[in-house]
Amino acid sequence: MNPPTNKLFGTDGVRGKANVEPVTAETALKLGRAAAHVFKDLNPESRNRKKHQIVIGKDTRLSGYMLENAISSGILSMGVDVLFIGPLPTPGVARITNSLRADAGIVITASHNPYDDNGIKFFNHDGYKLADPIEEQIENLVFSGEIDDVRPTAGAIGKAARIDDALGRYVEYAKRSFTRGQTLEGVTIVVDCGHGAAYKATPCTLRELGANVITYGNRPDGSNINADCGSLYPEKMCNWVQENGADIGIAHDGDADRVILCDETGQLIDGDDIMAIAGLEMLAEGSLAQNTLVSTVMSNAGLDEAINSAGGKVVRTPVGDKHVIDKMLSEDYNFGGEQSGHLIFSDHASTGDGLVAALQILRIMTSKQQPLSQLAQCWKRFPQKLTNLRVTEKKPIEELDRVPALVAEAETALQSGGGRVLLRYSGTEPKVRLLLEGKDAEQLDHWSEKIISSIDSQIGEGN
Repeated sequence: MNPPTNKLFGTDGVRGKANVEPVTAETALKLGRAAAHVFKDLNPESRNRKKHQIVIGKDTRLSGYMLENAISSGILSMGVDVLFIGPLPTPGVARITNSLRADAGIVITASHNPYDDNGIKFFNHDGYKLADPIEEQIENLVFSGEIDDVRPTAGAIGKAARIDDALGRYVEYAKRSFTRGQTLEGVTIVVDCGHGAAYKATPCTLRELGANVITYGNRPDGSNINADCGSLYPEKMCNWVQENGADIGIAHDGDADRVILCDETGQLIDGDDIMAIAGLEMLAEGSLAQNTLVSTVMSNAGLDEAINSAGGKVVRTPVGDKHVIDKMLSEDYNFGGEQSGHLIFSDHASTGDGLVAALQILRIMTSKQQPLSQLAQCWKRFPQKLTNLRVTEKKPIEELDRVPALVAEAETALQSGGGRVLLRYSGTEPKVRLLLEGKDAEQLDHWSEKIISSIDSQIGEGN
């Protein structure tokens, strides 16, 4: 059974409920065949001078076994070898793909989504996410039947191998992003791995750098990934930091391409805080390319004010780390990220890497000998209110009764104080997101309630 529409790729690969189209074994097999064909065309001669190879990694979801086997079968059937690396953070898969000189990488993950969801993301040989035209090629081949008769036989069929040292390779790579000769001795760190892909990598890296590590969320069972833990539920991390007298808390999402921190007092440190701390430090060091930080429209306006005051500038992109990376690549910037905790330090990584981001903050903490709470005082956040609402359909916002008018009224009311309104649908979940920013918190609450109530009465999941 084919998916109901000729659209598979969303804002971050293919994603949905596992074993329901398009995230089924049948479609995964077709994706594997299509991807193998496209990557062979992109690289007519394999990068290792032998047979073409594709790396496959995953997070800790139960459905990962099903999808891993299905997509690898499709790849092998096209005469391309598969390298299994097992559970590893998404940035680890990107890094291993590049270091093994494979032709492409695949990670099976639904990131921060619940365990019953899953997804498939692709990387080029250089560890960067695929450009839209390449995704379209793969998508078209899945539906067109154009390669149905491409059937290598005998010795031309691909073979699979397991790479046993993938974790060690990623740990060594992450450690190289930390200043040579600097250690984390004397630093106590609470780590919540969210029962996800970083359950070994992050604690191991931090311990090898000398830290005292207290680890939670490191016992994945296939169904507990992101369940009341990790970066979506950072309150527990904050409590553990205070209970253990730790210096910092680190929480990952399921595939560990993002990170949320907390300081020694239990105060949350999000992606905007990290961008402010690291961006200002890089400006002072002269290491921020073109004195420019890349963030999305979701980041707080206080970030612009802090960076501008230090002689830098902030460039905004649409929501999504892919947009941030695209802007960084096209303009030769080397640091950017999202409020949600996707941070891209391109001097060290080709994609968002929660572990590398945490290490950059730890580097600044130890070199300056300052607690994180003090570092976080480098900027002032504008009052901001973000509300998420689950919806039954993603009807165009302009077609919702009264909503466009309410948004226009809110914009008029908030803009006089430098505020703004951003209303959009999530690209990965059945949710609408409303962001309001301004100087008056009560005013934000007022307009948020009016707009969300109107949407909820029309397409809210509870109606």
